[in-house]
Amino acid sequence: MGTRGSCRRVVRPGSYSPMTRAARVYHRALPIRNLPTMSSSPPVVRQIVSINVGTARPLLAQGRRVLSAIGKRPVDGPVEVRALGLAGDEQADLSVHGGLSKAVYAYPAEHAAFWQRARAEAGAGLFDEPLPPGRFGENLTLRGLLETELWIGDRLVFPDCVLVVSEPRQPCFKFNAVMGFAHAAKVMAESGFCGCYLSVEQAGTLQAGQAFELVPGARQRSLPEVFLPKARRITRDD
Repeated sequence: MGTRGSCRRVVRPGSYSPMTRAARVYHRALPIRNLPTMSSSPPVVRQIVSINVGTARPLLAQGRRVLSAIGKRPVDGPVEVRALGLAGDEQADLSVHGGLSKAVYAYPAEHAAFWQRARAEAGAGLFDEPLPPGRFGENLTLRGLLETELWIGDRLVFPDCVLVVSEPRQPCFKFNAVMGFAHAAKVMAESGFCGCYLSVEQAGTLQAGQAFELVPGARQRSLPEVFLPKARRITRDD
């Protein structure tokens, strides 16, 4: 019996919070082995490693040519950030990319080693070559900020620009093509290494090397929690 004023929380077998279920996704990246351990303590420095833009070009995917701007390349100097994205950047399919809520796509630099191993195990061509910034289709290659630290509505505050976390990425067959193996989208879904889309709260400029601050929003839905149903659809349909 507990003392007066105390309470005991009963957890029924098989019951999990959304965050617990989402966290489980991060440790099921089959056939990838030896997943990196994701620390719960925030890094001291959060920084832009690279700013990447691209134009729509033909891409060979699933045996056919499609128009895609997934191929991004690093650019030097300050880059203007507008309501619909970065200056010089394009999106080929506006039904699934771009727009106010998905103006900018950010991806953690920390995941590059994971994908290097994934490509090697899948037998992708040139798997031993380093993956350059922009290879995942990201506009911002960031260091010091992982998906498990993000919630919808969190703000990334840069010296001259403010971006807001809007939703996780849902990879498609074009991601398979640029990664060089057929189940790359499934691996992203099972690992949870999805990156995040950002809307533009305050337009301005960004530059590689800039540090930024993560300012929490209302924190009602975490990025992994929102990504979980997307991941389930991808793994089910694969």
